[in-house]
Amino acid sequence: MKKRLLLIEDNPQNRYLITFLLEKHGHEVVQAEEGAAGIQLAGRIQPDLIMLDIQLPGMDGYEVARRLKADSSTARIPIVAITSYAMTGDRERGLAAGCDGYIEKPIDPETFVEEIERYL
Repeated sequence: MKKRLLLIEDNPQNRYLITFLLEKHGHEVVQAEEGAAGIQLAGRIQPDLIMLDIQLPGMDGYEVARRLKADSSTARIPIVAITSYAMTGDRERGLAAGCDGYIEKPIDPETFVEEIERYL
């Protein structure tokens, strides 16, 4: 079943790869390049899932996740952090901010779609 996914990611190569993989499996991917635009877009399109980079310009992904979970119109939408932050405590910090899942970069193209679909 086709799902609408929101990708909040500032890196064009990462946006391309993630979008390519998910669209190849029948999903619709809407993109935002920074946090504030992603929050606004999430409220407007009500995606089935939000994929969120943590290291964003301006507002980091932790703050984006907190704001999305604090807003009643987006609080129910699952958020999966997709990030290169892989140090001790980073996963816990992401989950504490409101992320429902955490995938470390670089992503594995062979398993990425399956990992994402677990949250749908």
